[in-house]
Amino acid sequence: MKRCATTVLALLAGTLCAFMPAAAQEWPSKPVRIIVPFGAGSTPDLVMRLIAEGLQKQTGQTFIVENKPGASGNTGTDAVAKAAPDGSTIGISIGGPLAINTLLFAHLPYDPKKDLSLITLLVTQPSALAVNASLNVNSVPELVDLLRKNPGKYNFGSIGTGSLSHLAMEAVALKSGTKLVHVPYASSPQAVTALMRNEVQMVCLPAISITPQLGSGAIKLLAISTAQRSVLLPGVPTLKESGIDVEADAWNGLIAPAGLPDATIERINHLVRDAITSPTVRQKLSAQLMEPIPDTPADFRARIDAEIARWKPVIDAAKIKLE
Repeated sequence: MKRCATTVLALLAGTLCAFMPAAAQEWPSKPVRIIVPFGAGSTPDLVMRLIAEGLQKQTGQTFIVENKPGASGNTGTDAVAKAAPDGSTIGISIGGPLAINTLLFAHLPYDPKKDLSLITLLVTQPSALAVNASLNVNSVPELVDLLRKNPGKYNFGSIGTGSLSHLAMEAVALKSGTKLVHVPYASSPQAVTALMRNEVQMVCLPAISITPQLGSGAIKLLAISTAQRSVLLPGVPTLKESGIDVEADAWNGLIAPAGLPDATIERINHLVRDAITSPTVRQKLSAQLMEPIPDTPADFRARIDAEIARWKPVIDAAKIKLE
């Protein structure tokens, strides 16, 4: 009788273990590959390496950052989508591959809604509207007035067709009823150099690419494009405050292949939240004018949907398409 009871208890224990949530299992159980869809030294690369370092300290496991640039971030994002949903591969991505590129490209090799698990948003970084000092404008209203009087006369630089820096300026032109000429560059440093040389007269680029050059006197920072003022640039007004209803913050988030168990998503979310909000990481992010914004997968999805709704009319009006 005693042996029988022991056997029953063992069977019950085995059954309970079979139904225990995946959260009871530790993640990671083996080295984790983290895919970055842009090159070394890019903002997503910087953010992901900081997080990887924090995760390694928390878990004692190995995290390997792998850069897979190409196709406006689509190549690396697709690599995450095609990976096994076992927690051994995660990735970072931005608004382009997750939202904007669905409007720009006729075909994507992945479906952001069906092929990816969303874990959490990571950081946000304000974009800054800056002008060449020779324009002699000191505010957004003054700039808009100048542009309206001179339609098509002035150029703006971006870091590529369809990039946030391109769309933000197209949105400014659309909302203010002005016309501008787009000049794409390969990187923020190149676009800023062009601005300082007056090859282009304005840009809307990540603020960290603008602020180090303000001391030269060659350029002026007029506004940032976030919904509210940045705590890192408290004296700079937003575009909305300045009369132009344009919002364009450069955010990125953590993704994984579709099918990753909810309990694993919750554990990764928890660990990443701790890593990215640690005092050390916060300090390093602040130096790059970035703020941590960890949230839930549902909030992440809402952000993506809002980006699509925000940029569709701008893309349609400017007739922007990529192959």
